[in-house]
Amino acid sequence: MNLDNKTILVTGAAGFIGSNLVLALLRSCSFLQIIGIDNLSDYYDVSLKRYRLKQIGEAVERDSRNKWVFVQGSIADRELVNRLFEQYRPCVVVNLAAQAGVRYSITNPDAYIETNIIGFYNLLEACRHSYDNGNTGVEHLVYASSSSVYGANHKVPYSTEDKADNPVSLYAATKRADELMAHAYAKLYNIPATGLRFFTVYGPAGRPDMAYFGFTDKLRKGKTIEIFNYGNCRRDFTYIDDIVKGVELVMRHPPDRQNGSDGLPLAPHAIYNIGNSRPENLLDFVTILQEELVRAHVLPADYDFDEHKKLVPMQPGDVEVTYADTSDLEEKFGFRPSTPLRDGIRKFAEWYYDFYLSPASSKAEDGCRGSSV
Repeated sequence: MNLDNKTILVTGAAGFIGSNLVLALLRSCSFLQIIGIDNLSDYYDVSLKRYRLKQIGEAVERDSRNKWVFVQGSIADRELVNRLFEQYRPCVVVNLAAQAGVRYSITNPDAYIETNIIGFYNLLEACRHSYDNGNTGVEHLVYASSSSVYGANHKVPYSTEDKADNPVSLYAATKRADELMAHAYAKLYNIPATGLRFFTVYGPAGRPDMAYFGFTDKLRKGKTIEIFNYGNCRRDFTYIDDIVKGVELVMRHPPDRQNGSDGLPLAPHAIYNIGNSRPENLLDFVTILQEELVRAHVLPADYDFDEHKKLVPMQPGDVEVTYADTSDLEEKFGFRPSTPLRDGIRKFAEWYYDFYLSPASSKAEDGCRGSSV
């Protein structure tokens, strides 16, 4: 699918992945209309979301080939979703809006049902009715899933052929439910849909609730960081640029519509893992993080890291390892995420210094982020 001259709806457009995807599409496409929606929730620092939106606005100002429209609102608002579809008639829908976070799903489950279940259902219904009255309708629905759906599986690396019926958190359960609903709508209404299971996405301007970002904040404030499962966890860290490249490739290749032997449509639905396929031990990850924070002058060279680290037991909802089998992605698109962890953490550390600590930063006087150790 050529994305030039298309109208694309990106939900969660002020989020980490959403904003980077919008920027990538603006660079690679011509005469594109992107409609972004985000509720700008206060799950984490809203100023970070506004910073991402500002980056998008500046990109559009530099290159007027493409059109960008931002709408503040929730995909759980069915009337709003329907109005967007009626007004803009998107050809491609990329659903990146979600209530994220494994541990937060234990303390605030309502937010996950509202956005991840009701919100996604609203989008599926809007896609379904986009074909009404003989309209062309949505040509491809791409939606974010998560490595969390693999839950308590012991087989690694995780393959999309593996069962995903043992979620260990409500967040994981909602993401698996999204996959099942998308498959049902693809089958019933012949809507090409692709789910993407992301593995621990990180990078500049990322989510503050992720370990690398949260650890940096705590170390800056002289607090102690807790390393779960006594450091025996492994994570398949995937750099944001690799994630975005994978999403854009998938967007251009909707699953084929085909009929089965009964004459009815086979579900044009696919699922891919997007991960680095190289799990890193958390203790090794912390070592790389501290070295790069010192290199970027986020922390002083004589910082006593041993005094600010604590090994603690596994937390509810966590798993010991995440490890992506990306062979399907490689075979279909010839693409495999490959950014080394140190390279990605270095870019994050440099961004963190520029955004929060450099003399030119408006955040440099922020007592929460810019306080001395």
